[in-house]
Amino acid sequence: MKFLKPYVNVAIPAPLFKMFEAVLELFVPLVMKEIIDIGIENNDKTYILQHGLILVGLAAAGLIMSVTAQFFAAKTAVGFSKDLKSSLFRHIQTLSFSELDTVGNATLINRMTADSDKLQTGINMTLRLFLRSPFIVFGAAIMAFTIDKKSALFFCVAIPLLSIVVFGIMLGTVPLYKKVQAALDKSLLTAGENLDGLRVIRAFNMQKKEEKRFKEETEDYASKAIFSSKVSSLLNPITFIIVNAALIAILYNGSAEVNTGDLTKGELIAIVNYMSQILVELIKLADLIILLTKSLASANRISEVFEIGEKR
Repeated sequence: MKFLKPYVNVAIPAPLFKMFEAVLELFVPLVMKEIIDIGIENNDKTYILQHGLILVGLAAAGLIMSVTAQFFAAKTAVGFSKDLKSSLFRHIQTLSFSELDTVGNATLINRMTADSDKLQTGINMTLRLFLRSPFIVFGAAIMAFTIDKKSALFFCVAIPLLSIVVFGIMLGTVPLYKKVQAALDKSLLTAGENLDGLRVIRAFNMQKKEEKRFKEETEDYASKAIFSSKVSSLLNPITFIIVNAALIAILYNGSAEVNTGDLTKGELIAIVNYMSQILVELIKLADLIILLTKSLASANRISEVFEIGEKR
């Protein structure tokens, strides 16, 4: 965490600008509602054009907010990664030969490159989505209640179900990612040993044995990586099923209310748009959580290297 402290002032604007963008997005379905219920219903082309320009303005303002947030998020993540890698490299140079042999060159290289890159990506995406996605999810639910309380009750069922699925899969994948990284370290260590001892292996005619060992380790890594990916890939289809089931229920209930005059066509479209926004943001949030679990596993692996010097 100490590597993030110098970039706190740069990091704070990123989620704030994403919040502003999210607020603008929440107004889009309301503008669409007005276009349908007033402009299209009364065949008022001037009204439609005016509100169409408002939608364009909201989109342009949202784009500016998004680009600005991305600038600050990228600056923070890349600066953090630069300082972390530099410090980690300097720390590795201070390790004794016995400590280097204990840890292994392959795992040190992997932690200084792949693990550091995962952390950089995790920080970048966290700054962009950590506040935005939950704000859109709960904001869309609240806005739906202001339009029609009966239809919005489906949000109260869908959101807790989605939260259970997201966090359940997250808790299940954290230990799996640790096993994947450990298997990758093992295969990289074998590759490094073969490169360093190439002449010895040839001298004792051990090529076939080493090829078999490397193949077994890479297959073990592949099987663990595929299994963890299968578990995490369940997230999107389950999310789609729950949200689309909620959409069907909203349309079924809303169509009856439209027929009785309790709900206008524009209001129904707005509620459907809010549910669609929730779907998109939850998929983003789910991907972010999976990325965060990988980043946290990488952070622990990097911390272990820093702790080696502290034990001396």
